[in-house]
Amino acid sequence: MTMQMHAYEKEHLEALRPWLADCTVLLRTNGAFPLNGPCKLALYGAGARHTIKGGTGSGDVNVRYYATVEQALKNAGFQITTAKWLAAYDKALEQARKQFVEDIKARAKANHKLAALEAMGAIMPEPEYDFPLDGEGDVAVFVLTRNSGEGADRQVMKSDYLLSDMEVRDILALQKQYKKFLLVLNVGGPVDLSPLDEVDNILVLSQLGTETGDALADILLGKTTPSGKLTTSWLRAEDLQSIGTFGDINDTDYTEGVYVGYRYYDTVGTKALFPFGHGMSYTTFHVDPPAVSVSGSVVEVTAAIRNTGDYAGKEVLEVYLSKPQGELDQPFQELAAFAKTPLLAAGSSATVTAAFDLKDISSFDPARSAYVMEKGDYVVRTGVCSAHTRPVAVLRLDETVEVRSVRNLLGDPGFEDWTPVDRRTEDLPESLPVLPVSADAFTNEKAAYGKTIDIPQALKALSDEDIAHLGIGNYGKLGGLAMIIGNASQNVCGAAGDSTSLVTGMDLKQLVMADGPAGLRLAKQFFRDKKGLHKVGGDSIGDMIGPFLPGAVKKLMALTEAKPKGDTVIEDQYTTAIPIGTAVAQSFSPEFAELCGDIVGAEMKRFGVHLWLAPALNIHRSVLCGRNFEYYSEDPLVSGLMAAAITKGVQKHEGCGVTLKHFCANNQETNRYNNNSRVSERAMREIYLRGFERAVCDASPKAIMSS
Repeated sequence: MTMQMHAYEKEHLEALRPWLADCTVLLRTNGAFPLNGPCKLALYGAGARHTIKGGTGSGDVNVRYYATVEQALKNAGFQITTAKWLAAYDKALEQARKQFVEDIKARAKANHKLAALEAMGAIMPEPEYDFPLDGEGDVAVFVLTRNSGEGADRQVMKSDYLLSDMEVRDILALQKQYKKFLLVLNVGGPVDLSPLDEVDNILVLSQLGTETGDALADILLGKTTPSGKLTTSWLRAEDLQSIGTFGDINDTDYTEGVYVGYRYYDTVGTKALFPFGHGMSYTTFHVDPPAVSVSGSVVEVTAAIRNTGDYAGKEVLEVYLSKPQGELDQPFQELAAFAKTPLLAAGSSATVTAAFDLKDISSFDPARSAYVMEKGDYVVRTGVCSAHTRPVAVLRLDETVEVRSVRNLLGDPGFEDWTPVDRRTEDLPESLPVLPVSADAFTNEKAAYGKTIDIPQALKALSDEDIAHLGIGNYGKLGGLAMIIGNASQNVCGAAGDSTSLVTGMDLKQLVMADGPAGLRLAKQFFRDKKGLHKVGGDSIGDMIGPFLPGAVKKLMALTEAKPKGDTVIEDQYTTAIPIGTAVAQSFSPEFAELCGDIVGAEMKRFGVHLWLAPALNIHRSVLCGRNFEYYSEDPLVSGLMAAAITKGVQKHEGCGVTLKHFCANNQETNRYNNNSRVSERAMREIYLRGFERAVCDASPKAIMSS
């Protein structure tokens, strides 16, 4: 099948592949990797043959193919010595899956629900097994997988956030048994790795789309070097922040306020297993003492970074800012800017500059109805992760200034935001340079409200029926299930839907919308007849829910499914699965994010899609959100910059636009249609809206999807 790829498919995969190692995070290394070349390799774990390219739900992309880790390693020349173990695991997995389906059906019957709905987000336990770890060779790799998706949240249980007993047993045994052992995490989000303290080499491969397995082969052989950084803190289950509520059916209280992710952990002194911004490399780097300068309200941090190791690699300069504790309570620090080096050969160096405008990280004061910079000392910090930063300069503002006046638009959430009783403190070195910041550098912008929009006369003249059509878009005659599983568009097969064609009073061109964000979700193959467009074969969502559908429904779907005749022309529209949102963000490279958007935009143009229902930039408020893999980070700066870059890439292509989603506070899947998120205005503006603000101001997206 891969030999028949179109030129654009090859071009897009070839453009992505050199970047994929930027999305992977080396959590630990003892120098055993990379390998000198292909060799005998003992391959274990669910992800060896059941590699996950991306999470489940509407964002899953129907690709032509993707290579599993096992296939990719074989293609790269490795001799896999564990075929017997992998076959035995497959058999155990199949038996466990059958039992899982039966259990779901029984539970659905007892709960008077459809099994397909009962199955949404249900976690299949790791099968019970105990197979000999007897693969030949000095090198072993265990590929651990986790999947999640739209409609349900993750749980603190074994085989999900926690490791299964079998995983812990086998991973620890492999660490002792083999000369070189690598634990590979084919996951969309954090897992609790605390039982694996003695494992020396751990790689977050993540879920990289079509070439997930091939990216691992490149990394093992040293063709590419991991250079990603975590965009979410990884913690022991017992250390997870639990101030606000999560997973409640009716109400979600964001009591933690602005203390989200590392902002909380760094403030109260909780030690993460792997902190925000952490990521190692095959090589080592030396960062010269940074130079800090201020021009007006813009701060620049410049540093020379030298590769002091034996392999080529990239490093990230992370810049944080600690605000003064004034009338507003402040976290210990927040990310202010970052800059990534180009690929540095061993012994070479580069100078990078990370810049930020103080106005962009001002604090919202609800008492003033304004964003403010409070007087005092702002400490500029740099480091390799949020847990290891050091002060490099002090910015001294001599008076409090308002930088933007707005209206208080949100109601009382019914609680006061949490503030820490005990917080991390430090003594600053007396030698730190102190740079004055003048209040005159800031102007108070006044938000404009009540803008009048002129409605064209043709729209005013529309009937109520036409207005209703505009509101609901196009719809098929069958409706129901056929409209849910990626077959709603009547113009592009497998696209999510179209704007209406039924308005009689205007000549409106239809807009075709397709799901994302891990690529463009369309039917792989289809045919046309007098009744319209019909997909050929299944798709990822249909395949996933198929086992849980009643037999009568399957028969009805089979009877109503159009089938091509002998002379029917089968058309194809293969699209590229890019890395999941979290993986894109882990690259800390807006350049790469823009490339991903460019690829999506090119395929939109090719297949006639106007609006991509992506990117998704909700905050990783809890590591248990089932849809976090689509989102970028627990940090709004990272989220906003990545969404802006992808938007720019897509919208390079005339007639193609993005739809930022989900606006806003879409931070859990449990009862997502009816749950009430209660958030203070300060937390909403500083954490949950700031990324949207950045993306809108920097990239002018064509549309926004509400949550």
